[in-house]
Amino acid sequence: MITLNSKQKDFVKSAFQMYGKVELTTNELKAANKKFGYAYAPQWLTKNKHYKIGKGLFKLPDIDEKLVLDTKPDVLDDNKDKDNVPDDTQINNVSATKKEAAYVISSLEGNIVPNKDKSFVSFGNHPDVRNIIKSNKFYPIFITGLSGNGKTFSVVQACAESKREMIRVNITIETDEDDLLGGYRLKDGQTVWQNGPVIEAMERGAILLLDEIDLASNKIMCLQPILEGNGVYVKKINKFVKPKVGFNVVATANTKGQGSDDGKFIGTNILNEAFLERFPVTFEQTYPSAKTEQKILNNTLALSGKKDTTYVEKLSTWADVIRKTYFDGGVDEIISTRRLVHICQAYSIFGNKMKAIELCTNRFDDDTKNSFVDLYGKVDAGATAESIAAQQKADALKAQQMESDDDEDDKEDQEDLV
Repeated sequence: MITLNSKQKDFVKSAFQMYGKVELTTNELKAANKKFGYAYAPQWLTKNKHYKIGKGLFKLPDIDEKLVLDTKPDVLDDNKDKDNVPDDTQINNVSATKKEAAYVISSLEGNIVPNKDKSFVSFGNHPDVRNIIKSNKFYPIFITGLSGNGKTFSVVQACAESKREMIRVNITIETDEDDLLGGYRLKDGQTVWQNGPVIEAMERGAILLLDEIDLASNKIMCLQPILEGNGVYVKKINKFVKPKVGFNVVATANTKGQGSDDGKFIGTNILNEAFLERFPVTFEQTYPSAKTEQKILNNTLALSGKKDTTYVEKLSTWADVIRKTYFDGGVDEIISTRRLVHICQAYSIFGNKMKAIELCTNRFDDDTKNSFVDLYGKVDAGATAESIAAQQKADALKAQQMESDDDEDDKEDQEDLV
C-alpha cells in the first residue's frame, strides 16, 4: 500500500462523488481524472496491484476518512465523456443508509502467502490438496481427522508451495455473519465498514481456510451461496461480491460434521446437511506412517541444531503402541504427531529426554500420564512394539481369567449359603 498525498486523497473523494461507488473501471478513473486536468487514469492507482480487483477494475484506496455521498453524484459536463456518467442504477446501488457510512476498508494489507516450513513432510492427502489449490479452480474441500495429525498444517504448506494467498479463520460457536463477511467498525473516530475475512479472500482470489468448522453453529449458513461459487450479497452495504479467480474454500474438522458420539471432541456440532453437501470432496486425514513421522521429528530437531535418530525412533515406536491400544479401546487418550513435535521441541530446550516426555504428557490425567511414561521406559529399555503388544495381550487374558475365577468363587459362595 502507499501513503496518499493530499491531491491523491482529493481524487479519491472526487471519484466517489462522481460515481457513488468505490469500484471503478479504467474509463471511469480516466473520466474522474479529467477534472484534475489529466487525460488518463491515475497511474499511482492503476499500477498498484493492491487496488486491482479484476480486469480493468480497481478499488479506490482507503483514505482514513468517511466518504459522504451527496444527494446525487457529480455529473460531468455535457461535452465530456457522457458514456461514463453513472446511470440511475449505479446511483441507487448506494444504499440510502450509506450516506453516513462509510468507506469500505480492507482488513488486510501486503503479502499473505504463508511461509514454507522446513520441518514439513508431505504425506497422506497433501498432494491432492495441493493440486486442487494450485489449479486455481473453485472446488471446496472438507478435511476431517483426529486432532494433531496435520490437517491445517498440510493446507498452509500447500498454499506456501503453490504461492497462494491464504486467510485462516478459526471457527467457534460464536462465529457469525459479522465475523465472516464484515461489519461496521470505529476507526479514527469514524464509523467505517470493514470487510470480513471471507470477503477479503473472495476479492483477493485467496484460499479461505475455515479451521475447526464443526465447532460452528447455524450462523455459518451465510456461507451457503459462497460455497456454490456464486458470490454473496452483503445486505449491510447493499453490495454483491463476486469471487475473484483463484478463490477457494477449505474446511478442517475433527468430525465429519455429525457431532462427536464418543465425547472426545466436546463442543463439536452437527452441521446442516445442505451445508456439508456443498463440499464436493472430503479427505480423511490419518496419522503419518512411522517412517514419515520420524522424518518430521528429525526435521524438528534439526531446526534447533540437534540430531538424535535413536530418540526419534523410540518416540515413534512409543506413539505407535499407544495409538494401536487407543483404536482397540484400551486407552482413552492418544499421542498425536503434534504431541511428538512438542516433545522434540521440549527436548531441544531442556536437553533431557524424560523431562520432555513428562512435561508434554502432563496434560493427561495422572493415571494416563503415568502409564504413558512407564510405557516409554519399556521402549527405552529395548522393548519392541510387537513384544509390548504381546505382553499387553497376555496381561489382558490374565485379567480376564482372574475375573472369571472371581465370578466362579462368588457362585460357589452363593451355593454354600443355599
